[in-house]
Amino acid sequence: MGYDTAAKTDPESVVPDEFGGMWFLKDELGTSELGLSILELEPDGKGKEHDETHTDQEEVYYVVEGEIDVDLTDHDETVTLSTDEAIRLDPEESRQLHNRGDERAKLVLVGAPL
Repeated sequence: MGYDTAAKTDPESVVPDEFGGMWFLKDELGTSELGLSILELEPDGKGKEHDETHTDQEEVYYVVEGEIDVDLTDHDETVTLSTDEAIRLDPEESRQLHNRGDERAKLVLVGAPL
């Protein structure tokens, strides 16, 4: 078949409901090089601080709803993204997502090897 479909709720969330949720769709979509995830963060929720040097992938974060801070921890800098804004990050860029707003934030995360 030339295509695959998936829903956010096909895989189980790797983040507890009380913090929002995170669903990895790579396996459900059968992608070999491209990672696709949905992340929802409740107010004051944080993602894991990390870089992608071990996978050598760049990532793009697109905000579907809400506002999110991308803390660039190696540079002590924060980039704030609102609905319909995106950021691309190099693999070695250490980052942490933080919802400092009053409403749940929803993002689409995409990653692929360089």
